[in-house]
Amino acid sequence: MGTTGSGRRAYIGSFTSAGGRGISTAAVDPETGALTPLHATDEVPDPSYLAVAPDGRRLYAVSETSEGAAAAFTLTENGPVPLGAPVSVRGDAPTHLALWGGHLLTANYTSGSVSALRVAADGSLAEPAAVLRHEGGGPNPDRQEGPHAHAVSPDPSGRWLLSVDLGTDSVRICELDPASGEPVVRHEVRLRAGSGPRHLAFHPGGGHAYVVNELSSTITPCRWDAATGTLTPLTETAILPPDAGDNHPSELVVSPDGRFIWAANRGHDSISVLAVDPSGDGLTLVTTVPCGGHWPRDLALHPGGRHLYAANERSGDVTWFALDPTTGVPEAGGSIAAPAASCVVFA
Repeated sequence: MGTTGSGRRAYIGSFTSAGGRGISTAAVDPETGALTPLHATDEVPDPSYLAVAPDGRRLYAVSETSEGAAAAFTLTENGPVPLGAPVSVRGDAPTHLALWGGHLLTANYTSGSVSALRVAADGSLAEPAAVLRHEGGGPNPDRQEGPHAHAVSPDPSGRWLLSVDLGTDSVRICELDPASGEPVVRHEVRLRAGSGPRHLAFHPGGGHAYVVNELSSTITPCRWDAATGTLTPLTETAILPPDAGDNHPSELVVSPDGRFIWAANRGHDSISVLAVDPSGDGLTLVTTVPCGGHWPRDLALHPGGRHLYAANERSGDVTWFALDPTTGVPEAGGSIAAPAASCVVFA
């Protein structure tokens, strides 16, 4: 998900191997949330996840292939322009990335590792990557035969990196080794066996993190202590009714005021709305609304905080929703075609 910059442009990642256009650019109407397609570039295969630099001038993409690479782009009025050649992450199938500590970090799903690439002064990526390899597994023989790093999320303080691993049912809390540039694990926190944690988002207050679990269709609220890098799991809340059927949640977003969480459901093809209690510890499922497509792989909140976007991979579109500030319930606004869409970020 992306909330960087003014939000005048949306950048949509996709799977070129499934007919996607690579990285598409769209203009954003700040009042209605509507997207207007502008152009696309397919310089990198399968740019499934994107991240925007804090200054809004650079865009980074993973190449979710067996070779595993990352690429940097300069953002121009005519779209992203490659900033050097793609760089190997020395890991298989990178699914997620984040900027942290002067480095670009990638979560490499198939190899169960996290890679760190130094970001040069001009925004380009330097080789070689420093690699942290996860170890372990879980009780699900089909999905947890080994580690599967799925997300890398810096904490609000900037000191820590949290690596979420679906295969080991755990979150690793890392610091960056200043000499090697490699993430170093300081703590590993176990979640419920078989839950399959996928992604993580922080409460705007900084004292809580919320983990969405792909294999159990739940969210685990956790207390977060940035002073010690301590993550403490609390309850586990279902994000769908009991009779919802087979489902694989993908992403979660916390509202800017911390009152609501939205989660995307692949299978149920919906967006779950959860209310966050004032303490930040507890969640209550409010309702679900259709995502407007099939297989929502990503959710993104516009920087203005008024509109939510779903990248629907299998129906090949991006839908947008106006958010009710009182109830948190999204109201469908419209959609654009985006074959094999997988991610939306803003700049």
